[in-house]
Amino acid sequence: MHPIYTYIRKELSGFYPDAEVSAMAKSLLTDVFHLSALDLYAGKDSDFSSENLRRLDDILCRLKSFEPLQYIVGETGFYGFSFLVSPSVLIPRPETAELIDWISSDFKGISGVRILDIGTGSGCISISLASVMEDAHVSAWDISGEALLVAGKNSELNGVNVSFSKVDVLGEDIPDMTVDVIVSNPPYIGESEKKDMEANVIDWEPGLALFVPDDKPLVFYERIAFLGLRLLGDNGKLYFEINQLYGLETVEMLHRMGYVNVELRKDMSGNDRMIKAERP
Repeated sequence: MHPIYTYIRKELSGFYPDAEVSAMAKSLLTDVFHLSALDLYAGKDSDFSSENLRRLDDILCRLKSFEPLQYIVGETGFYGFSFLVSPSVLIPRPETAELIDWISSDFKGISGVRILDIGTGSGCISISLASVMEDAHVSAWDISGEALLVAGKNSELNGVNVSFSKVDVLGEDIPDMTVDVIVSNPPYIGESEKKDMEANVIDWEPGLALFVPDDKPLVFYERIAFLGLRLLGDNGKLYFEINQLYGLETVEMLHRMGYVNVELRKDMSGNDRMIKAERP
């Protein structure tokens, strides 16, 4: 292996699990410093400039403070696309890609689907759907102006048209529209769950997009489901990414509100993670 790979592993040892350190070292050398696979795996001692070494040491210092690598480099890959990220938006997770798969599969071959993404953050859901669904009309809301700036840049970066709006979904000023799909990955982690979370999430990712009060774990789901009764057209569908702890409770809530054909799905790790429901 490249000597700088060994150096990175040594510097980060004890800060992260070994497997994560290995992944970080490979990502840094190939994605950030653009070493070839031959240079990395054959141990070829290619020229690594003093400027690059200074940049690397700065990155390693930030990683030792548990700042996410995606924020340090300012971008990440998701669903085959590149997304800018900053501490004003959550880092896209692989589980969310499964939700996009579900929606795109359900509407395969159907053009002009009207989609609303509530709590868009980086825009990873809305932009990915706009990219893979034929002639989709995609709108996206978020309460954070900073997040919407990032999402707008990501829309331009990926060459798709998404209509972004600053909307407080818990407020009263809700735009009037009719859509075929509402999708949301809203805040769903209870405050009491913080103690079990990693420092790189707690200290760096936006709490506004993560946490809900312990006594109101479904506050966003209930509100979005209520709005869905008004905004979804005939046969409209609602898709959620959920907290695995509240899968059955979310299903029961949707049934109480009159939704039909409610389906709960597990993610790649076997955890309850996604729900689909149809407007009555």
